Amino acid sequence: MDRTIAILLRTYTAAILLLVFAPIIVSFIFSFSVDRFPTLPPSGYSLQWYQAIWSDIEVKAAAQRTLIAGLVTSVLATLIGFGAAYTDYRYDFFGKRLYLAMGFMPPLVPILILGLAMLFFLAQVNLSGGLHSVIIAHTVLCIPFATAVIRLRLSQMDASLEAASWNLGATQWQAMRHVIVPFCLPAIFAALFVTAAVSFDEFAIAWFVSGLQETLPVRVLNFVQGQASPRINAIGSFTFTISIVLVVIAQLLLLRDGSGRTSRKEQG
Repeated sequence: MDRTIAILLRTYTAAILLLVFAPIIVSFIFSFSVDRFPTLPPSGYSLQWYQAIWSDIEVKAAAQRTLIAGLVTSVLATLIGFGAAYTDYRYDFFGKRLYLAMGFMPPLVPILILGLAMLFFLAQVNLSGGLHSVIIAHTVLCIPFATAVIRLRLSQMDASLEAASWNLGATQWQAMRHVIVPFCLPAIFAALFVTAAVSFDEFAIAWFVSGLQETLPVRVLNFVQGQASPRINAIGSFTFTISIVLVVIAQLLLLRDGSGRTSRKEQG
């Protein structure tokens, strides 16, 4: 009976994974097809669509803006997320639950509503319609992800470590530099990669606030709205590869840190 249940669970899991990844795999296959329109099996394979997007000035400019936005967003979101996570870890204050609820709210808001709200706000302060608008909006969206990753790491820290450093004469900033930050370093790097992946792949908010400064996902959306082009598969494969690599690196950092901590406990 247990073996039957295990087989059914594995089959169900495999079916779900196939359902999720089948369109992505097909998109990868079509990105190397020589055919103008998707056909199975492809009549031939070529890198022509990757060469086409490489020679497209607008696509290259959009990719550059996406990389810049992702890098700056990841740094800002991780810094702010670290501060929010440490505040939750160290201090008890009135309204703390509301503070946490508000901090984790952006990803829970429907993306269209959040995009419209960001467009309205940025327009009111004369900051809409540029790459800086995308960075601001993506930072708001990504802060909860960074906070969650670092907050999880801090929850595993012995509260007496920081107090011990104070007793040994360290100031709060010295304790932060030599105790808190080193302990959180794997989670900080993981937060950087996760938030960069979220920013790199996000298009709805960027579509609202970027104006003429299109990011790569927005450029893909314009391809879809216009004449269908095989370049969409090539761009989609490229963006998916970068996003999944960033997420996998973040996950490996967290898993490696967890396994290392388990080994140290076993040795102790």
